[in-house]
Amino acid sequence: MQLKRVIYILSFVVLLFGCKSSKTVATGEGNLNLSAKQLIKAHLKSTPDFETLAGRLKIDYTEGSNSKSTTVSFRMEKDQVIWISKLGIIKALITPTRVAFYNNWDNTYFDGNYAYLSDLMGIELDFNKVQNLLLGEALYSLKEDDFEVQTLDDQYILKPKTQSEALELFYLLNASHFKMNSQQLAQAKELRMLQIDYTSYQKVDKQTFPETIKIHAVEANEETNVNLEFRSLTLNSKLSFPFRIPSGYEEIVLK
Repeated sequence: MQLKRVIYILSFVVLLFGCKSSKTVATGEGNLNLSAKQLIKAHLKSTPDFETLAGRLKIDYTEGSNSKSTTVSFRMEKDQVIWISKLGIIKALITPTRVAFYNNWDNTYFDGNYAYLSDLMGIELDFNKVQNLLLGEALYSLKEDDFEVQTLDDQYILKPKTQSEALELFYLLNASHFKMNSQQLAQAKELRMLQIDYTSYQKVDKQTFPETIKIHAVEANEETNVNLEFRSLTLNSKLSFPFRIPSGYEEIVLK
């Protein structure tokens, strides 16, 4: 179970964005008069444009009465690779086809694809979904379904006109900068729920990025919370992604 949770955290310790200077976004007067198509267009227009990211990521993790906190280094090339390191002791490499991880503490490693992470989360995960989640973008493409929109207080609620029986989706968007306030996914039959709340954003080179993210996952009567805080971010630096699983390590077989 402990291993599962480590990989669960690593699945979200992906990318982000950055720049040498940033400031928290103050929510201004919102525009609550957009149609669903106009809202989607505004949201897609807010997608940040960058090549590489580097910085530090603070992770607070809670499951039941167990809580842990750590800070990791990360490097990313958008749409290509995510590299994560905890003092060189634990490293992870995530690409569109590969999820790999090794631990120098116990001489173990995992080298596979997204199948296990998808099963763990209860939704089909891939590199783009993880990237979108951490950028404040819609987890699923907004171009593939017809959507309807409602307003609640100072935000929009965007949802498919016809919800799938297998997976219900709700997107709550900020009426000021049109990024996500929250993404909510529910699988009623499996008693699963995933909620990603974006509690603050920051302005970086005139672009808007998440600053803090709270992830709340429920399956039956088990709850897991992961809080992410992005620090010391730099944008478009020349990066390398050193990763080699040491020989002699024991492969982790996930069941």
